[in-house]
Amino acid sequence: MLRNDAGRGAMKIVVFETEAWEADPLRSLGKAHDLVFVPERLTPATAAHYADAEIISPFVYSQIDAQTVAAMPQLKLIATRSTGFDHIDVAACAARGIAVATVPDYGETTVAEHVFALLLAISHKMVEATDRTRRGDFNQAGLQGFDLMGKTIGIIGTGHIGLRTIRIAKGFDMRVIAHDIAPDLDSANALGFAYVPLDDLLAQADIVSLHMPGGPQTEHMIGEAAFDKMKQGAVLINTARGNLVDVNALLKALATGKLAGAGLDVLPEEPTIREEAELLRSVYTRRHNLETLLADHVLLHLRNVVITPHSAFNTREAVERILVTTRANIDGFLDGHPCNLVA
Repeated sequence: MLRNDAGRGAMKIVVFETEAWEADPLRSLGKAHDLVFVPERLTPATAAHYADAEIISPFVYSQIDAQTVAAMPQLKLIATRSTGFDHIDVAACAARGIAVATVPDYGETTVAEHVFALLLAISHKMVEATDRTRRGDFNQAGLQGFDLMGKTIGIIGTGHIGLRTIRIAKGFDMRVIAHDIAPDLDSANALGFAYVPLDDLLAQADIVSLHMPGGPQTEHMIGEAAFDKMKQGAVLINTARGNLVDVNALLKALATGKLAGAGLDVLPEEPTIREEAELLRSVYTRRHNLETLLADHVLLHLRNVVITPHSAFNTREAVERILVTTRANIDGFLDGHPCNLVA
């Protein structure tokens, strides 16, 4: 059962992974509470430094596992500034009576637009074309792309972001097919797309775009078997979670030409490869999968792969929506009316 400590007076609130401008919507919490902003992410190694924290607000790079929770005995609420919560050990939190609140809707338009930023970068070979012209090279050899109009895009996962992606795809005159374990037939009728079995989607789609949550149930759902079923020369777009894709199988699909390209905003070992020192430590302590880390690094240098640093969410408007909802989540908990809790 979740603890409700509303009305008990000032609390220690720690907000992780913030830039200076992001503090404004949350800063007034400091009038009644002990509020601390920490630019770094929270990890099991640093959790003990915040042992007195009663409310924390992390982003997705923080690692809140059972060890982290154990090191923070006063913790009562985790108000993550994200829709996904696979960076949080929800079972460990439930065992301690710690509430977990998310931001269910903030970036459906933002992330869906990023899908097409990645896709257009691939279809028009924008990265290589831009690099050439910056060098004064206007040779067009090897830069021929392909139209989106008339292509079939397969959307795996038709939540808010998936549906917004479908709306944009329709604007490009693309044929849309989708797969979801809980089909939204009303939206399918309204937007003019069809639900199909996953194997059929993989076989028919010129572009496959992933919009599934991360977790054990979906880990490596796009692996060697899935790539074998895809069309020759297909394109994969992933703006969801890195562990949805087996990166070793992805490298093979790119090397053999099964995939013509990939647009990735997420990688499975993404938090680790961000920090070179952390990468070196992980090699020796075996805390991370070295093969996957190396595959991530190879992907970074392939010409037919466009990778962005988990920035699909990162428009000023979307981040402001995240902060407003996070503030509402914290205020609701403090007032005894928690909202947007993970079930």
